[in-house]
Amino acid sequence: MAVTAADVKELREKTGAGMMDCKNALTETGGDIEAAIDWLRAKGLARAAKKAGRVAAEGLIGVAANDGAAVLVEVNSETDFVARNEQFQTLVRSVADIALGTDGSLQAVSGADFPGTGRSVEDEIREQIASIGENLNLRRTTKLDVAAGAVATYVHGQVAPGLGSIGVIVALESAGDREKLGQIGRQVAMHVAAASPLAVRVDELDPQTVERERAVFAEQARESGKPEQIIEKMVEGRLRKFYEESVLLSQSFVVDPDVTVEAALKRAEGDVGAPIAVKAFEVFRVGEGVEREDSDFAAEVAAAAGQG
Repeated sequence: MAVTAADVKELREKTGAGMMDCKNALTETGGDIEAAIDWLRAKGLARAAKKAGRVAAEGLIGVAANDGAAVLVEVNSETDFVARNEQFQTLVRSVADIALGTDGSLQAVSGADFPGTGRSVEDEIREQIASIGENLNLRRTTKLDVAAGAVATYVHGQVAPGLGSIGVIVALESAGDREKLGQIGRQVAMHVAAASPLAVRVDELDPQTVERERAVFAEQARESGKPEQIIEKMVEGRLRKFYEESVLLSQSFVVDPDVTVEAALKRAEGDVGAPIAVKAFEVFRVGEGVEREDSDFAAEVAAAAGQG
């Protein structure tokens, strides 16, 4: 397929590679953006790129918690100005509180009653579109709970209590002191916001992600011209490094980089008074994974015509 200027531009923004390198990568991979990213990485021409793409949507993440559960909700708007709107903030906070009383699924939260209105959450959001003056959307929701332990929360870029640009919840299972468990849990939640782990443990990583990394590492190693048996050892070494950077318990703890998160939790068990196990974590970042429509359409058309 023909490689367009828009494709080259998108790949360049995602990888930081040069324009001609991006064009060559797209040509080699038949215009497949994700395959082109891997091609560039294998050639050492691009940094590792996240598949999520560019952040575009605005709005707020809402966080709510009780003794054994916590939820995240993302309500999007058209502009970041709305995030400072008190009416919008009240709406997002209310949706988060309502979500706590559900199973946390988007369907359940959308269909839940919005107190005092006779409307569902979905209908109330639709009602407030006219009042606030922007298109609003309840994009996603999630919930974590534990039978024994605590679900810690952290909000980054906080504009009001429980509302911000990033929300994290971390479920810790333990029979120990809940207050102290909450303290270490909050530190772990802050770590998640900063370090962006992909999974709690190695065996919980998406197998497709691991295989994709393995393929890139193998291609990089072959570029060195070394024998196949050496290449295999190089790949395994790079995979171990990938695990250290991508798996929560294996990452260096941002609060104390000299130890891993797993070691920090083990150390905290003495203070908490019981073993601690990380059950799960969830993190929402406003607009994550939503592509922005390119506003400079005329320039793209001109560039594409110039490639002709």
